[in-house]
Amino acid sequence: MCGIIGYTGKEEVKEILLDALESLEYRGYDSAGIAVSDQEAEEIQIFKCAGRVSDLKRVCADEEIHAKCGIGHTRWATHGGVSNVNAHPHQVGRVTVVHNGIIENYKELAAEYRLNGQLKSETDSEVAAAVLNALYNGNPRETIYQAVSRLQGTFALVILFEDFPGRIFSIRNVSPIVATQSEEGCMLASDVTALCRFTNRYFVVPEYCLLELSEDGIALSDMQGKAVEPEYMEVNWGLNSSDKGGYPFYMEKEIMEQPEAIQNTIQNRIVDGMPDFTEDGVPDSLFVNCERVCVVACGTAMHAGLIAQSLVKSILNMHMDVELASEYMYTDPVVDEKTLVIAISQSGETIDTLEALKYARKQGARSLAIINVKGSSIARASEYVLYTDAGPEMAVASTKAYTTQLALIYLIVAKMAQVRGVWKEKQVKEYIAELKRVPSAIEKVLERRKEIHLIAKNILEAKDLFMIGRGLDYSLLLEGSLKLKEVSYIHSEAYASGELKHGPIALITNHTPVVAVVTQTRIMQKEISNIKEVQSRGARVILFIKGELLQSLRQEIEIFTLPNLRDEFMVIPASVALQLMAYYVSSDKGFDVDKPRNLAKVVTVE
Repeated sequence: MCGIIGYTGKEEVKEILLDALESLEYRGYDSAGIAVSDQEAEEIQIFKCAGRVSDLKRVCADEEIHAKCGIGHTRWATHGGVSNVNAHPHQVGRVTVVHNGIIENYKELAAEYRLNGQLKSETDSEVAAAVLNALYNGNPRETIYQAVSRLQGTFALVILFEDFPGRIFSIRNVSPIVATQSEEGCMLASDVTALCRFTNRYFVVPEYCLLELSEDGIALSDMQGKAVEPEYMEVNWGLNSSDKGGYPFYMEKEIMEQPEAIQNTIQNRIVDGMPDFTEDGVPDSLFVNCERVCVVACGTAMHAGLIAQSLVKSILNMHMDVELASEYMYTDPVVDEKTLVIAISQSGETIDTLEALKYARKQGARSLAIINVKGSSIARASEYVLYTDAGPEMAVASTKAYTTQLALIYLIVAKMAQVRGVWKEKQVKEYIAELKRVPSAIEKVLERRKEIHLIAKNILEAKDLFMIGRGLDYSLLLEGSLKLKEVSYIHSEAYASGELKHGPIALITNHTPVVAVVTQTRIMQKEISNIKEVQSRGARVILFIKGELLQSLRQEIEIFTLPNLRDEFMVIPASVALQLMAYYVSSDKGFDVDKPRNLAKVVTVE
């Protein structure tokens, strides 16, 4: 959660900070603020407000801000409501702080340092600033190390000291901070997207290492004061990949990018028609020596895991669990050295998934991560990593990250079928050949997006909506239902359609919208029967169906025919169709599609 930016260098800092905060706003958009260090006046000016970065820009528009060093923050509220005073930065005495994370012992610290009655906000972050100020002895390094030794929880702290103008200090535990140096100056951020205006090179600040930025360069040291050499990486997408590209919303742009994103994800991992993870450094033995597989993930990534579960069970005849990462450690999971744990996360910073992965590794499990961001916390915590090539995903509701995760899952299943002797080479090649057809199938859906827009108009006024399907169709509908909830605020629930008669059909009344997906040949007739059941109760049905399965149905049904692929691959084009439906409902309702209420892109707090 929360977006953080810091800059010091040759340029005026105001526009750099505000533009960077705009690119980070998907991490939180309850309030925003900046603090600038004026080297000549030796004072720190703060400008902040509740609301979006656009509101902060209006606050700053008429201000004479002439400084070349500053920090900024866009907030997703945890401690304290959304208000001007709770917005970051927080200033106490000579110390100014922005913070991402949760200080779990903030109440105890407030009592210990007698801060009650002195604090202006309700935040744990101001407590951290006050502790730093209370301990400050003129030496930033000693003060920061002394202060963080008292903090419990997760944090990324970025700090200005009034008597060190032009310098930015930062330290972190779990919550991410990346940094870089370019011709314009030195920068840090909570996400690499904020740095890409200047460079595609960056490094991840190691935990409990002190980062110091100045106009002269970057210094990085450990708790003992020993210099640490930064390990630079490069993002593999262009410096302008994080703009909207002419689309009204990032979500639409990212939906449209999916054919290319999937192609980029799979192309270098297919050699002579066979799955190949040699360049990723993932050995075949990882897939041979496991007796069971477990996916740990949250939200959309967990739904990708459910698709993996169906494929592993049906193709490999192998036991597989999919666990909500937030519940994993509290349910006494069965995990040992024969377990392969696959952690899935777009950002690689999802705190619940990170902690679940660490727990599994302590129990002896082998691990593989599917991630979209190089050098992220989950990537570093896992033995092996497969990176999706989705590029930056700026909309809060995930689209291309999900489908590229699925693309890697299909490759993993093919590799496991190959190395475990389940399939012969011919079968593997046929499967991979079908996977290579997926981008063109998505393009066919995208070419007909106006049809989906018309279908979406049928549910604009819905208060409740239900989705039904069986097998893989049910798994993909869980994700489709989540998309609609996230961006349109329509109460949407996905049900395994065979369960309708066991309770959910009681919710079907006249004109209730029901979205059905039918892509699996062997259970098509049962799915059609379930559609007729809800139709007979007056439901208004919208059907997404694999083209070759289409048969005569009542005229009242809105039908969108999906391009034909092998049944197990129909998940991806069907998901794209549901993404478009959710997008059009939200945009037609006039909502901010990219920034749904109460949500943030990266969940770094438990």
